[in-house]
Amino acid sequence: MGLSLDKAFGIHQHSIIARGRRAEVLANNIANADTPGYKAKDINFQEVMQRAKSGQSSQITTTHEKHFKIHNGRQSDTYFVTPDQPDTGDGNTVNVQLERNKFLENSMEYQASLRFLSGRISGLKKAITGQS
Repeated sequence: MGLSLDKAFGIHQHSIIARGRRAEVLANNIANADTPGYKAKDINFQEVMQRAKSGQSSQITTTHEKHFKIHNGRQSDTYFVTPDQPDTGDGNTVNVQLERNKFLENSMEYQASLRFLSGRISGLKKAITGQS
C-alpha cells in the first residue's frame, strides 16, 4: 500500500500556497499606499481553497519554461477591494491599517498551517524510521 501525501497533508499544503500568494498581494497594497491611483487588491481565499478541495487547478500546465502562465482565462485569483473610506483625491484605495491587519491575520493563519504540516511531516518521519 502506497502513501498518499495528498491525504497525509490534507488541504494545508494548498493553504500555504494560497496564503503565501495573499501575503504578496497584501504587501503590494501596503507598499503602494502612497501611490496615486493605486487600487487595493486581495485574493478570494475561500474560492481558491474550494478549487483545491475539488481538485481543480487554477493554472494550466505548461510544457516549456518560457511559456506564459495562464489561469483558466483569468489573470489571477486577485480582485479589486471595494474602498471603505472616502476618496482622498488621488484615487488610491488602500486603507493602510486595514491592510496591515489583513496581513497580520494572514501570516498567523500561514504559520498555523505550517505548524500543522511540520507536525505531520515529523509524524511521518517517525513512522518511516520506526520510532515511537
